[in-house]
Amino acid sequence: MVDKEFGGRLQARRGQLIDAFGEAGVVAAWQGRMLGLACWDRDAGDPSAAEVTCLVVASGQRQRGIGRAIVDGVVAALTAEGVRRIWLVTTNDNLAALRLYQRAGFRLTALRPGAVDEARRTLKPSIGQIGDNDIPIRDELELELELGLETSS
Repeated sequence: MVDKEFGGRLQARRGQLIDAFGEAGVVAAWQGRMLGLACWDRDAGDPSAAEVTCLVVASGQRQRGIGRAIVDGVVAALTAEGVRRIWLVTTNDNLAALRLYQRAGFRLTALRPGAVDEARRTLKPSIGQIGDNDIPIRDELELELELGLETSS
């Protein structure tokens, strides 16, 4: 599922390739079938923070609340670990993810214009040119959630 829905395990963000499977994660499954997953890494520079490195829902399972349930599971797990801030990077074409994250309380904190263009040139040539909704994939957007401040929808 990660290769088909997410473009593979190695992801480019912030000018580097990372292993999207991270150090921990949660899986959404039903009757033995994986419907989605999220992975994260604790932030080496800030022990009270964690980066969500992967969040994916199988294409046939979207718009059913699975993504939100996964986000809620990530928040619960990281809160239990003492994390105070969760952050992630997505791309400008990923409107469904931007909707999901913002509805879950994440706020936009950074825009890196041309970051995906640069990553395609230097790190991962397989990044597509056109993404969701026929939008050219060019930029990185960073979002974060300060735990204890999230709002429910």
